[in-house]
Amino acid sequence: MSHGDDGEFEALFESMISQQRAKVLSIARAINARLTEDDILSPQDFPELVDDARFNYEDGLLAGLLSAQIALRAQRRRREG
Repeated sequence: MSHGDDGEFEALFESMISQQRAKVLSIARAINARLTEDDILSPQDFPELVDDARFNYEDGLLAGLLSAQIALRAQRRRREG
């Protein structure tokens, strides 16, 4: 992977994460319309979210994207020394 690719991957991750955050929030609000972006950062505080398989699946995808983004950044830092 070249250094030029780093920026492209970062932009791709940002786009995917943004889209997935919006999807998770939309699903959460379909369950409870009063939920905010901050609320879904702690879904364990809302039993209706904990019990919803679709919310948990989409939230898991978001967590995976965030983990991959962190791994990419760590690899870049190691490479740059």
